[in-house]
Amino acid sequence: MIELTIISWIMAFLVIGAAIYAIETKDLISAAIAAGVASLVVSIMFLVLQAPDVAITEASIGAGLTMAIFVYAIGRTGRWEE
Repeated sequence: MIELTIISWIMAFLVIGAAIYAIETKDLISAAIAAGVASLVVSIMFLVLQAPDVAITEASIGAGLTMAIFVYAIGRTGRWEE
């Protein structure tokens, strides 16, 4: 039980760290990847909480499709924010 709590806290700090990095960085590709990492960690948290249907949806839409659309859009425009 204690191990599960420790793992949950570590994943929560990973999500917060990735979100802060995505907000603070000036490189838009790095920000999109950090948002995808945050979404992937959230999907793992859903899996640990025994919600596999929500975890699969979050991983496929949040981490996969959304990040791919962001990377494509950034590739078609500029990579660096001014």
